[in-house]
Amino acid sequence: MPALRSPLVHPFSKFDVPHLLAVHAAARPQHPFLIWEPFEGETRIWSYAKFQHEVMQVAAGLRQRGVKFGERVLVHLDNCPESLIAWYACAHLGAVAVTTNARSVADDLTYFSDHAGVVGAITQPAFASLVASSCAKIKWLAVTETDNGAVPAERNLPAKSESFAALYGDAADVPLRAPDPMARVGIQYTSGTTSRPKGVVWTHANALWGGKLCALHEDLRQTDVHLTYLPLFHTNAQSYSVLAALWAGATVVLQPRFSASRFWSVSQKHNCTWTSMVPFCVRALMGQEKPKSHSYRYWGNGISAPPTDAHFGVKTIGWWGMTETITHGIVGDLHWPSPSMSCGRAAPEYEIAVVDDTGEPVEPGKTGHLLVRGIRGVSLFLEYLKDPQATADAFDDHGWFRTGDRVRTTPEGFIFFADRDKDMLKVGGENVAASEIEAVIRASGWAEEVAVVARRHPMLDEVPVAFVIPGPGAPSSLEAELIAHCRQHLADFKVPHAVYPVEDMPRSTLEKINKAALRATLAADA
Repeated sequence: MPALRSPLVHPFSKFDVPHLLAVHAAARPQHPFLIWEPFEGETRIWSYAKFQHEVMQVAAGLRQRGVKFGERVLVHLDNCPESLIAWYACAHLGAVAVTTNARSVADDLTYFSDHAGVVGAITQPAFASLVASSCAKIKWLAVTETDNGAVPAERNLPAKSESFAALYGDAADVPLRAPDPMARVGIQYTSGTTSRPKGVVWTHANALWGGKLCALHEDLRQTDVHLTYLPLFHTNAQSYSVLAALWAGATVVLQPRFSASRFWSVSQKHNCTWTSMVPFCVRALMGQEKPKSHSYRYWGNGISAPPTDAHFGVKTIGWWGMTETITHGIVGDLHWPSPSMSCGRAAPEYEIAVVDDTGEPVEPGKTGHLLVRGIRGVSLFLEYLKDPQATADAFDDHGWFRTGDRVRTTPEGFIFFADRDKDMLKVGGENVAASEIEAVIRASGWAEEVAVVARRHPMLDEVPVAFVIPGPGAPSSLEAELIAHCRQHLADFKVPHAVYPVEDMPRSTLEKINKAALRATLAADA
């Protein structure tokens, strides 16, 4: 691709993340921006003015530790106020927050810190020793007082570390700098399967785009209260929830993580009107007593109008997005119905294409590769950190971003997610979609959850196998019954060669099934 150039007329000229926060802090200083609802400890509230002030104090502390414009700081935290304060403090200073999955192991953290070249790190007592030993090149380490509100079993301050409270300096030392929308603001590492994760680089314009477009797609208003419990190191919570609420001047209610037993009590306590869901959360809430009334206007999920909407008395809009697209490239309409289980339609702010292996558009009803086109550094990510080849490979010759997802369109223009490219199996020369087999198994009514992956085969290259969480009423001979069911509804080469009943599935970010872990299990047993 040609060298990146800023648009001649920029949608965020003379604007960036700290200036957005400053607008609301000046216009509505006492309006609550952040409400912290820990599982242990008391509720805490930050108004827009208070949040901005603490962000500037921590920015001053970062500067005192030598953090310069463009330098990177590791933020390795579960959901907590410090995670947001740290991210926005980096943005205020012009530094770059590297937010990492709190489930990361030592090898992951070593790679993240070395690859990003972080100069310091912020973490919590439960992870302090791990971060200190894994990130050997950092110059300083700040550790929060609690583990997401819970008092730690022991105060864990490794050598050369200090309390997060020590970062608080004089806000007057860090006045608002000149806005720079194309400056880097954050890095998120995508989950890797066959290779190391790639660092997705966002600019301030990316973050503002995410906030503005998510607020628009979600119809957020200043009176809205957005319950947030999905992990803040992920785009969903960071962009769809927090940045969206910030753009609209709304309120964020933050929890350490999703809790089915606390969901309704917290929602009613704060009159929550919006939340971002994932299927796991919906299933868990089905087991909870539903209140007679609630304040929710909408929920967002990867699917529109699931059957559970009638039970909860709320409208769910579907959407599709990824770290590289910042916000929703496909989204349901708040005011018009979308087919149940669809992602919605192409968002008007992007160009969307669905093509076959040769790059030709697919007909409605057929499954094809999803491509997205936008402006790098604004509506699409800027680059993969230190990987110009991967960045170039992510785009075709016409500037279309290859998402790696496959979708199916309807004649009316609605889009249904099919699978990831890597979920395509090659069985004896035949392409087989894991999603097709999964749909047939779900239709049996015996599987609560199913994941189909490939197992190596000496003659056929790959064959499908299914991991299944048995549902109520599943027969004792589940493996044989499911294989027989698949033989009735699938071509012979698509029938699973084995069915493995399991109590639970390995999970990755947002409780998605970690198919890479399932493949690793098969490889270890081979």
